[in-house]
Amino acid sequence: MTADSRPLDNLLGAIRACRLCEAHLPLGPRPVLRASPTARLLIVGQAPGTRVHASGVPWDDASGRRLREWLQVDAPTFYDESRVAIVPMGFCYPGRAGGGDAPPRPECRATWHGTLLPMLPAVGLTLLIGQYAQAYFLGSHRGATLTDTVRAWREYAPDVVPLPHPSPRNVAWFKANPWFDDEVLPALRASVARVLGPT
Repeated sequence: MTADSRPLDNLLGAIRACRLCEAHLPLGPRPVLRASPTARLLIVGQAPGTRVHASGVPWDDASGRRLREWLQVDAPTFYDESRVAIVPMGFCYPGRAGGGDAPPRPECRATWHGTLLPMLPAVGLTLLIGQYAQAYFLGSHRGATLTDTVRAWREYAPDVVPLPHPSPRNVAWFKANPWFDDEVLPALRASVARVLGPT
C-alpha cells in the first residue's frame, strides 16, 4: 500500500510559501525542509545557515558532511525524502546573534510542527540535533545541559537519539567528550541502518 502524499504535499506547499516572520529575517524567507509520509528517519535540527539558505538544500555545508559521516549514509540516501525527512525547528535562516546564528524563529513550531509531524507516520527513528530540538521533543525529560541529554542517550532509545550539533564550531566539545565517538556513534549507526535498511 502506498501512502497518500497529497495532504502532506499541500502542507509542504503552504510552508514553503510562508511569509509569517518575513520582517524578522535578514535574508528574507526561504523555508527549507523535506518530508514524505513514507520517511523512516526524521532529522530535526536548528535552522538553515546562510549556505543552506542560498542553495535551498538542507545540511548542504560542513555540518551536513559531518552528520552524514556520523550516520554512515551517503548523500543520495540522505537526500532521499521517501526515506529521510528533514524538518528543522526553524525553516528559514534566522540571522546572526552573538558568535553564531540566532535561535530558530518560534513561529515555525507554533504554526506548523503540530500539523506536520503527525503526517510522518512511518518514522521509526528521530534524531534531535541541538538544544532547540531536544527542548521541543523531550521537554522536562531532557537533561540540565545538552551534554547531559546526549550522555543519557540510552534513556531515549530506541526511537530517539539526541545529538550535539555537528558544526565545526563544536570541535572543542567533541574533543572534551570522547565517549560520544566511542558509545553514541556506533549505536546511532546501528539504529539508522535498522530503520533505513539496505542502501
